[in-house]
Formats: sequence, C-alpha cells, structure tokens
Amino acid sequence: MLTSKQRAFLRSISNNLDTILQIGKDGVTGAVEQSARDALRARELIKGRVLESSMLTAREACDMLCARLDAEPVQCIGSRFVLYKRNEQNPVIELSK
Repeated sequence: MLTSKQRAFLRSISNNLDTILQIGKDGVTGAVEQSARDALRARELIKGRVLESSMLTAREACDMLCARLDAEPVQCIGSRFVLYKRNEQNPVIELSK
C-alpha cells in the first residue's frame, strides 16, 4: 500500500509520462490488460486514458486494472489515470518509505 508521500512523489513524476494505454468502446479487454501488464513490468508507472467512446469512466477502468494486475492507483483525473506496480526483480523507481 502506497503512503500519501509516495503517491505524491509518483504523481509528480507521472506528469512527464506519455499516455500508453487507451481504453475504447470495448473497455478493459484481455489485450488492454496484457499491454498494461507488460508496461508495468518494464516501467512500474504508467498513464492511461479512457476514450469518449468507452462506456467506462477513468475511475472504473483504473479500479478494474488495479484489481486484475495487483497494481496501485496513483491518480485519476478526468479521462486519465496513473497506475503503479513495483517490479521486485528489477525496480525502476526508488520510493522512500
């Protein structure tokens, strides 16, 4: 579980991230889930976006992905969200306690 200080740190570095996940009218499909899993394994912190054609809100998509991938929500604003999952074997981001 992320502390509020860790979440704030992750939010600050997420500002420079490109959006790599886009969720459209089909919602959180297996392909989207696999793409998120691969991206989290490589980067630990990813930014996603829910397109207007989707029936999901960004919060719903974020919650679904967090539950399926055992990730942590960092931020959810408007149609965008940020997820974090620590890579125990090869950590990319050093979080202070």
